[in-house]
Amino acid sequence: MLTGVKISKEQVLKALEEVKDPEIPTVSLVELGIVTDVVLVDDNTVSISLTPTFSGCPALHIMEDMVREKIEMLGVRNVEVKTSFDVQWNTNMITDKGREALKKHGLTPPPKLEGVVQIEMLHNVACPFCGSENTELKTPFGSTLCRSIHYCNNCRQSFEQFKPVS
Repeated sequence: MLTGVKISKEQVLKALEEVKDPEIPTVSLVELGIVTDVVLVDDNTVSISLTPTFSGCPALHIMEDMVREKIEMLGVRNVEVKTSFDVQWNTNMITDKGREALKKHGLTPPPKLEGVVQIEMLHNVACPFCGSENTELKTPFGSTLCRSIHYCNNCRQSFEQFKPVS
């Protein structure tokens, strides 16, 4: 009979830092704050909860499979990955490293929130390419539900902002 491996929560989280968001491959699920719970049930079982950025996220099942496969590679035989809304995801859960990874991908990260999201937060957004705030909101509806489309008047590039969510 196979015996379980000794693994720590820190090892699981470190491994999950390598699991990139399928839609934004410069940022990990941990950096986005999507991994909201890791429980070591026993030497053979790890339970991981994911909270998607939006409830209708089309990549959710792909993320669950990627997480399961990554932890199985550590030798864990039973990996339970579940989507949970027990913790409400918000953009303050994105780590500083995650914010930099969003910029690297050409997305303006959302502002840190203190209070309620206001539509004005989608205006005067810094361009991820040149840093200018001489930008215009073209539409609050981007390529996915979590993005808005902007245009930079300085470098003349269009770009998307990851919308703030509280």
